[in-house]
Amino acid sequence: MVLERTRRWRFASRGRAWRWPLALVAALVLGGAVAQSGFTVGLSLSTLNNPFFVDVRDGAQQEAQLLGIKLVVTDAQNDLNKQISDIEDLIQQGVNVLLVNATDSAGVVPAVKQANAAGIPVFAIDRAIDTSSGANVVAQIASDNVFGGKLQARRLAQVLGGSGNVVELEGIPGASAAIDRKSGFESELKTVAPGITILADQPAGFDQAQGLDVMQNILQAQQGKIDAVVAANDSMAVGALQAIQQAGATRPNGQPIVVIGFDAIDQALAQIRAGTMDATVAQQPKLMGRLGVDAAYMLSLDSLIFSTLGNGQFMPVEVQLLTKDNLP
Repeated sequence: MVLERTRRWRFASRGRAWRWPLALVAALVLGGAVAQSGFTVGLSLSTLNNPFFVDVRDGAQQEAQLLGIKLVVTDAQNDLNKQISDIEDLIQQGVNVLLVNATDSAGVVPAVKQANAAGIPVFAIDRAIDTSSGANVVAQIASDNVFGGKLQARRLAQVLGGSGNVVELEGIPGASAAIDRKSGFESELKTVAPGITILADQPAGFDQAQGLDVMQNILQAQQGKIDAVVAANDSMAVGALQAIQQAGATRPNGQPIVVIGFDAIDQALAQIRAGTMDATVAQQPKLMGRLGVDAAYMLSLDSLIFSTLGNGQFMPVEVQLLTKDNLP
């Protein structure tokens, strides 16, 4: 089973990052040493009010149970100050390794530095942590969000035929996933479809209710002009779709407004099957959680295991565009 996980990581990294050494794979298979020593991993999540991060937690919990590791999970509720407090509490509890899904990539740095000072290794999960001001992060285990944004742009160009007006809903300002998805989408859109105009571009906090509210306002301001909505996650996409349906809004040519999301949560997949949403970019949140716990465990077996990596080395997890034609 552990050997199967090592193959998953090799596939996810596209050969660009790192491989499990055979000696440590054998140690994992034989297992038991860490569990007997009371090894504890802290997982600081940005929010559990989002199915994606519930999946990250579930994957981490499943792996921790499999390996006999104690896992302590906290929920920052998308509040930077609460996340800093959560991390400080985990440090006080004496966790051996800290996994951080940052609410704000730069804002969380002071708490990460506290973990560094306490000798607690830190891994970033899903969202990067800013290492430019001295924070030490062993590695970032995350989706290739820039590439995911490019996939959104390519799909948009295809379904709009290279021209039209799109509304872009961003995530939480400062979150690396929001920054990277926006960067990938906008840069690729300029290349593949310069005839598509970004009519409105607003943050909606990776949140369904905010997506609904923001889209309602945009529909009023841009009535009859919108061809598509591209959202940085599915929660916002579903909220935008609700606003569109409530308003009875359509494209200028009378066809349904195209909605493209990111995350492949169940709500979005149901909408794609129903034909009301066009596409989403699938991530592997449970795998991220599992790999985070695996990485913590490996580090406990050999403190030099990640020593050849640069600070905050990116370990990408594959993403895939899903439409009605290729849903699993």
